[in-house]
Amino acid sequence: MQNKSQKITNYNLERRTTEFSKSILNLLRQTAITVVNKNVIFQLSKSATSVGANYREANGAISYKDFRNKIFICKKEIQETEYWLELLYEISNPSCKQQIKELQKEARELTLIFNKISVSVNKNTNQNK
Repeated sequence: MQNKSQKITNYNLERRTTEFSKSILNLLRQTAITVVNKNVIFQLSKSATSVGANYREANGAISYKDFRNKIFICKKEIQETEYWLELLYEISNPSCKQQIKELQKEARELTLIFNKISVSVNKNTNQNK
């Protein structure tokens, strides 16, 4: 597992997911809560901040199985975040759209990274059977 952690650390995902969470929270802080967007804001704040928290837990995993489970949670949460960002983009005022587009781009990149890690983890799990 040590080699896998070293490979993942090269992405500097702890810093990157933390910065992503902060950017989401800063966006939401600037967004006026309405009846239409209240649930979107709540769900987006949960899923976006969960990615970094679960990635840190993965890095502190007590077993490979624990690591694998946390990585899969990261993958699911970042995909959910993409969904909520898409909805927020549609209902937000024009002044926020560029900031949301930038966050969507980062979410897409993080999704690709966590998908790649998940594939590698599955490959290693299947090889060890």
